Amino acid sequence: MSYTRRSRLLAAAAALIAMSSLAACGGDDSGSDSGEDVTLRVNLFGKFGYTDLYKQFEKEHPGVKIVETAEGDLGKYNTQLTQRIAAGSGAGDVVAIEEGQAVNFLASADKFVNLQDHGANDLKDQFLPWKFEGATTADGSTTIGLGTDVGGLAMCYRRDLFEKAGLPTDREAVAALWPTWDDFIATGEKFQEGIGDGKAKFIDSATNTYNSILMQSADETYFDRDNNLIIESNPAVKDAWDKSLEMDEKGISAELKSFSPEWNAGFKNGDFATIACPAWMTGYIKDQAGEENAGKWDIATVPGGSGNWGGSWLAVPAASKNQDIAIELIKFLSSADGQLAAFNAVGNLPSNPNLYEDPALQQATNPYFNDAPVGQLFVAGAANLEPVFLGAKNQPVRDAVENAMRSVENGQRSSAEGWDVAVSDAEKAAG
Repeated sequence: MSYTRRSRLLAAAAALIAMSSLAACGGDDSGSDSGEDVTLRVNLFGKFGYTDLYKQFEKEHPGVKIVETAEGDLGKYNTQLTQRIAAGSGAGDVVAIEEGQAVNFLASADKFVNLQDHGANDLKDQFLPWKFEGATTADGSTTIGLGTDVGGLAMCYRRDLFEKAGLPTDREAVAALWPTWDDFIATGEKFQEGIGDGKAKFIDSATNTYNSILMQSADETYFDRDNNLIIESNPAVKDAWDKSLEMDEKGISAELKSFSPEWNAGFKNGDFATIACPAWMTGYIKDQAGEENAGKWDIATVPGGSGNWGGSWLAVPAASKNQDIAIELIKFLSSADGQLAAFNAVGNLPSNPNLYEDPALQQATNPYFNDAPVGQLFVAGAANLEPVFLGAKNQPVRDAVENAMRSVENGQRSSAEGWDVAVSDAEKAAG
């Protein structure tokens, strides 16, 4: 889709959303209609790709200024947001709710604006059914967020390092190397033999790979739907643990902590050749690897074919003093055109199923990734993605398990010892 056409669509969408919202709410007493300038504070984590959308919204709403704060550390973001929502201040006018925190915040639904009072039920067909339900209370009475993206999985890889190691570089040939994770490990061993210099490793870390395997292996991870801890009774967790640490034992992991400065530098320096790659990761790789590595990265299917890791909702805290205009903004950002613009900006895969047949999405390519057909790669299985249930204490439990896994990577414990620590610390984290 051309920039001009997209801008026109965004302008039209903004106007329609503004009219429908004003009709539903009886007018906006917090925006420019009141003659007052309004600053909307948007708190996010990572990259959502909203820069151009903010400019479009501001143009359509004179007097409105949008200020975004984006936290790079998800754990820190979740902790701060939880504290601010509980305190009833400091969260901002619009906040992102990460998939692992949805259950937690639904337990405090009264701390957010109920979007069903502002026409949310009329927007259901703009989201995958489970995406809309994921931010709705069990009794169906309250919806606290509108969906942004979903985390379709692929595998990103360095073409130049594959060539140096004597492996194929064509994405279809690469995908054929690893229909299963066992095949992936075998390919990693061939890579290490071929690369020779010992600097570059096949994967970035055991923990990142572990999460990818786990998120495609089951519809539950650490908790069942009654929020009981099932780390020991869910075989998918131990299977993902064993498979990931097998990669480390075979010497194919760079043993880097995800989102650490060393991990970030690894993208630019060629410290690893592959990384399990949810759609949202493509924008992160581009930023960290830099323009000097454009065309060196490519994308193939992930072992196992698909998976779902990541995704968020946009919500308006009840404490916001600018609720009406904030609701307009999240409707605009989560609309079909808003989701498509975010995909074009940073690669976030839309949660709007109506876009999956749109040629603008299906035919999309990513120049940075050697013109990889990202539309085909990520959209192919998008309509069939299933939600993975993450309990209210998912983040602290996940942190405990990853810390235990890193202690194995660092040589402090054996895999069996690390697993015992993971289970013990997960029980403590779960309370």
